[in-house]
Amino acid sequence: MDKNKNYTALKKFCLDQGAGLFGVADIECIKKEFLLAPRLLEKMDKAVCLAASLSSAILEEIDQQPTRIYFHNYRTLNTLLDQIALKAANFIQNKGFLALPVPASQIIDWQKQTSHLSHKKIGHLAGLGWIGRNNLLVNKKLGSQLRLVTILTNLPLKIDQPTKDNCSTCRLCLTVCPAGAIKDNPADFDHLKCFEKLKEFQKQRIAEQFICGVCVKACRANIRC
Repeated sequence: MDKNKNYTALKKFCLDQGAGLFGVADIECIKKEFLLAPRLLEKMDKAVCLAASLSSAILEEIDQQPTRIYFHNYRTLNTLLDQIALKAANFIQNKGFLALPVPASQIIDWQKQTSHLSHKKIGHLAGLGWIGRNNLLVNKKLGSQLRLVTILTNLPLKIDQPTKDNCSTCRLCLTVCPAGAIKDNPADFDHLKCFEKLKEFQKQRIAEQFICGVCVKACRANIRC
C-alpha cells in the first residue's frame, strides 16, 4: 500500500473529525516502555498522535490554581480526542489493519504517575513539538495549551520527523509554577513537587483530578521571551 496516500487519507479523516494536529511516529525504539501486552505490541510499529487545543479564554481565568471550568474543558477535550481516536481506529481497521486507541488521559498509578504510554513522547517523535521546561509537549503554534491522544497501528504510513525546535530563552512557565517544580534544565523537572501541589489542589476540591494548568496558561503560542 502507498504510505503517503494512507497518511493523507488518515490525516484528512482525523482533522475532519476535529483534531487540530496530526503526526505519525516510529515507535520501535520506545515500545519496551509501554504498559501494554507485548504480544500485541510486537505487531505494531507506528503511532498516530493527535492533538486538540484547550480553550485560551478558559485558561485566562487561571491564576495560581486550576478552576472548575478549566477542569471541565480539560476533561471534555480528553473525551473528544478519545472519540476521534476510536473513529480513526475504526477507519484503519476497515482497511484491514490493526489499530489500538490509547485513552487521552488514563493514569494506571497516580502515585507513580504511570500510564499505558507517554503521549507527549510520541507527540515529540511525531513532529508535533518538543518537551519543554514544564515537562509538557510544546507545539510551536499552540504552546502547551493542548491535549493529546495516540493510536497504535501497523497501517503503512509515512513517518514524521521529531521537531528540533526548543524553548530557547523562554522561562515563563518557570516563573509562574506554584510548586517550584520547573527548572532551567528540562531534565531537572521535579515530578514530586509537582504531584504534591496537584494533590493539594485535589484535596481543596478545586478539581476532581490531579491537574493544575498554571504553566499551561503561561506556555502560549509563538512565545519567545
